[in-house]
Amino acid sequence: MKLAGRVALVTGAGRRVGQAIALALGERGMRIAVHHHTSADGANATVSQLEAAGGEGQTFKADLSRADAPQALVDQVVSSLGALDVLVNSAAVMVRTPFGDVTPEQWDSMMALNLRAPFFLAQAAAPHLRKASGVIINIADLAGFESWPAYVPHGISKSAVVHMTRSLARVMAPEVRVNGVAPGTVLLPENWSTEADERLRMTTPLSRTGSPDDVSATVVFLLESDYITGETIIVDGGRHVRT
Repeated sequence: MKLAGRVALVTGAGRRVGQAIALALGERGMRIAVHHHTSADGANATVSQLEAAGGEGQTFKADLSRADAPQALVDQVVSSLGALDVLVNSAAVMVRTPFGDVTPEQWDSMMALNLRAPFFLAQAAAPHLRKASGVIINIADLAGFESWPAYVPHGISKSAVVHMTRSLARVMAPEVRVNGVAPGTVLLPENWSTEADERLRMTTPLSRTGSPDDVSATVVFLLESDYITGETIIVDGGRHVRT
């Protein structure tokens, strides 16, 4: 796919990995629909950085945990920007929920944003993406391939995102390619200690943590690689092969 001039919707683009992806795509000439929910300041900062670099961005607010939000968001983006060529499902929540203490409310909230929203965004975007020979990129997580005792519902949701990526690649071919990226330690939770950071470094085969740019570079690779679909690339410094 030639990226310049294309329209990309990046969910969760007001902070962290989503913001890095939006900026990387903007650097390559894409017009970016910057989705946010509560991170309005971050989304505005993303647009400002895009424009400062000579690009184009526009913010779109939506609570994707609401069942009606995906269709409404896609409609707004297409109405405002005139097309939709790429969907990057990055918005997600990661909450510590040790087994035994998980509540139904926590489960429902996590599944609504991490799994239901990407699926229905893909379904809403499908007619536009088929017309454009477009691409979907789903941001999964290393937790989808490993078992983390304090994050079981999160891991389940991200494992399902990996399966969804394969399934959508099958049903949307040949017009639309669907791939995923599963980040590992590229950006620590904001409340983690330096000791936790050092422990992760020491147990990662490459002996370092990554950055959001490692994820955005993989997204760009998958967008530009026209013969890859149904794959989820793990970007974790080798943590998934450490045992």
